[in-house]
Amino acid sequence: YLNSKVNMKETNIFKAFFESEKAGGFVLIFATLISLLLANSIFQLEYIQIWNYKIGNHSIVEWINDGLMTLFFLLIGLELEREVYIGELSSFKKASLPLIGALGGMIVPALIYACFNYGTITQSGVGIPMATDIAFAIGILSLLGKRVPISLKIFLTALAVIDDLGAIIVIAIFYTSSISLLNLGIALGILGILFILNRLKVNNLFPYLIGGILMWYFMLNSGVHATITGVLLAFVIPFGDGNKKNISYKLQHILHKPVAFLILPLFALANTFIVLNSNWYEGLSHSNSFGIILGLFIGKPIGIWLFSYLGVLLGIGILPKGLNWSSIFGAAILGGIGFTMSIFISLLAFDNNEDIINSKIAILIASTIAAIAGFIFLKFKLKRD
Repeated sequence: YLNSKVNMKETNIFKAFFESEKAGGFVLIFATLISLLLANSIFQLEYIQIWNYKIGNHSIVEWINDGLMTLFFLLIGLELEREVYIGELSSFKKASLPLIGALGGMIVPALIYACFNYGTITQSGVGIPMATDIAFAIGILSLLGKRVPISLKIFLTALAVIDDLGAIIVIAIFYTSSISLLNLGIALGILGILFILNRLKVNNLFPYLIGGILMWYFMLNSGVHATITGVLLAFVIPFGDGNKKNISYKLQHILHKPVAFLILPLFALANTFIVLNSNWYEGLSHSNSFGIILGLFIGKPIGIWLFSYLGVLLGIGILPKGLNWSSIFGAAILGGIGFTMSIFISLLAFDNNEDIINSKIAILIASTIAAIAGFIFLKFKLKRD
C-alpha cells in the first residue's frame, strides 16, 4: 500500500512536469517563428535594437542569457534533485539506461563535430551538438497522443535531464573565461553556508534565495558562467521527502510556468533574431555547420541507441517494460533537437558574430529535421505496434 502511494506520487509529479514541458515546447516553437519573421521584416532594425538596448552595463540579451536563464538552470537543478531522490534516477537500476544513452548522445556528436573542426578556429564549438532540448523534444513526443507508452516518455525525459546536466558540466569546465579566484572563492563560500543551513534543516526559502542572489553576483564576476549558480543552489535547497509542503517542491512548482511561458520564450526571441541574407545558405558549407547538423541529426540517435544497446547487452542497464529497440531509436532521433542549450553553448563558444549566426542556423535546421524525422518514425512505429 505504501509503495503504491509513493509510485502514485511519482507518477503525478512526472505528469505535471511532462504537461508543463509539453505546453512550453509549443510556446517555444511559436516564439522562434515570431523572432525569425520580425528579424526579416520591415521592422528588422527596431526589433534588433530592442534586444541590444543597454540596461546598466549589459544589453537586454545579456540580462536574459546571464540572469533569467539562471532561473531556468535552477529549475533544471530542482528537477534533477527530484529525479535523484524519488524519480527515475533514484536507483542505479532506474538510472542506468538513460544515463548510458545520454553519455553516448554526448560523446558521438562531439566526436563527429571534432572530425570536421579539429585544428580550426571553430573547434571550440564541440559542445554545441551535445545537448538535447527538453521542452522541444517532449513537445514533439506529445503530438503523438496517448499511443506513446509512459515508459518511453519517462526514458526521453530522464535522458534529456541527464543530457542537460552533461551540458552544464561542459559549460562549467570548457566555457569558462579567465577566473577571478577571489570572486569564485566568495561564491563557493556562500554555497558552503547554504549547505550548512541545509544540514541544519532550515526550511525557510528566504535565506536560500538571498544567498543564491549573492552567489550569482560573485559567480558572474568570477569568470565562471553565472547560470551555473542555478544548479548549485538547487542542490542545497532541502528536499525532504518531496511532499507538497517542502520548499524544494514549492519552488519548483512556482518556477515551472514562468520558465516555460516567459523565460524560455524570451530566450528564444532574444537569440533567434537571425537576419537571413540572400546568401545565408553559404554558411551551411562551413565545417562548423556540418559538425552541428551531422552531430545532432546523425550523432545523437546513433550515440544514444548504440550506447543503450551495449549497456543492456553488457548487463549494465535493462530495457524498460513496454519498450523495444525501435522505440528507443525513435526517442534517440528526438534527442537530436538541440535548440536552447545548443544555442546557449554557441554564444559561449564563439566571439565572431558570423560563427554564432551560422551555428544558430545549423542548430535550427538540425533540430527541425530531427523533430520531423522523430515524429514520423514514431508515428508509424507506434501505429504498427
